[in-house]
Amino acid sequence: MTNSTSILVITPDVIGERMAGPAIRAWEIARTLSNVGTVRLVSTVGATITYPDFDVIHAQKDSLRPHAAWADIIIVQGHILRSHPWLKSCEAIIVADIYDPLHLEQLEQGKDFPKADRYAIALDSIEVMNDQMERADFMLCASEKQRDFWLGQLAGLARINPATYDQDPSLRSLLAVAPFGIQEAPPEQTSHGIRGVVDGIGFDDKVILWGGGIYNWFDPITLIEAIGHISGTHSDVRLFFLGVKHPNPDVPQMEMERRARELSDRLGLTNRFVFFNETWVPYNARANFLLDADVGVSTHLDHVETAYSFRTRILDYLWASLPIIATSGDTFAPIIEENELGITVPAQDVDALVQAIETLLFDDDRRAQTSARVRDHAVRLTWPLMLRPLIEFCEHPVRAADREYGVISQRNQIVADLNKRIAGMESSSSWQVTAPLRRLGSVLGALRHRVLK
Repeated sequence: MTNSTSILVITPDVIGERMAGPAIRAWEIARTLSNVGTVRLVSTVGATITYPDFDVIHAQKDSLRPHAAWADIIIVQGHILRSHPWLKSCEAIIVADIYDPLHLEQLEQGKDFPKADRYAIALDSIEVMNDQMERADFMLCASEKQRDFWLGQLAGLARINPATYDQDPSLRSLLAVAPFGIQEAPPEQTSHGIRGVVDGIGFDDKVILWGGGIYNWFDPITLIEAIGHISGTHSDVRLFFLGVKHPNPDVPQMEMERRARELSDRLGLTNRFVFFNETWVPYNARANFLLDADVGVSTHLDHVETAYSFRTRILDYLWASLPIIATSGDTFAPIIEENELGITVPAQDVDALVQAIETLLFDDDRRAQTSARVRDHAVRLTWPLMLRPLIEFCEHPVRAADREYGVISQRNQIVADLNKRIAGMESSSSWQVTAPLRRLGSVLGALRHRVLK
């Protein structure tokens, strides 16, 4: 396709001056693909900013229909297909951006809900992912480890089948890795965001930056406890939580945020050593905050969400050449370790975290050397490089083979024919053949209710 290709990017997050990870990713996808085709970026929640290279639109429910009809390619995130099921019947080629395993997040986010609500939300989140993976012609995920996870789910949904396998035995034409990226231009500080601006944080203080929201799957508790220990010997240490109130009004305050505030207050750290920024920092102003920090930090708990997560705000640390302190166990930990971009620590280990903070904050030579390595590594992670698989797909889009050749729509008939064959063999003496076929028929029968439209 040429620049006349119509590409619709839809996000269920707010597109505005202040944006969270999904909106940032949708924005950068739209910006990058504006060199490939004519792009419209649609938010179903709200859109308050513009960009010269593509249209930015707020549309939901039926107002989304004309944009979908216009598009040759539709790129979706999150619950878009779940909340707009008619999109699955569109003629357009659909790309699902499944970089965020939100059904794993919900296991933590919903822990404080009543049992019935928690199960309902968890099951709905699974269907949100299944809706995308059943319909998409092409999918994007954030890492090779995450890709292995999604391949298992695709296999369970029968999207790994003879048609998709014969189209590409590697299955990368169905599911590719396209991580979060960083902007090509290095950050520039136009004013101070933290030092000399936030009451209690001076120009000579050592600033640790928590670069995003405080969600239930993170671990600010161990970090705040570590700051409590360090503050006894280092009166100049400061921990700054960059954003507390989420820009999307549909995202509620989480229990982990409440616990973090309570602990900081109880230890007497709030507004002395620990600071909570009550607003979300504008996307185009975040460099002013990042460049006021000495170290970036990301601590999380040891659970399944950690294993398959991709901590998007760590990319901002890389962009700003910040040495990183992070909990081990996620996708970024081996990257940090192998490239010496900072220090990783075990989950919920206060002593290890104290040691890591003291090492990077107060050893100026090591911090400078680490920062230089971060800067060198970051140039490999720009958005055009990270989104190369999506760019190539949009330049030469194809329908997934199992959709193009009607394999999915024929599934019920295939299962019915197989069952007839099994029934005809049951009276024969070929039980060694019949038994495996019966088991296969049972498995395929369970798929009948999952036929794609």
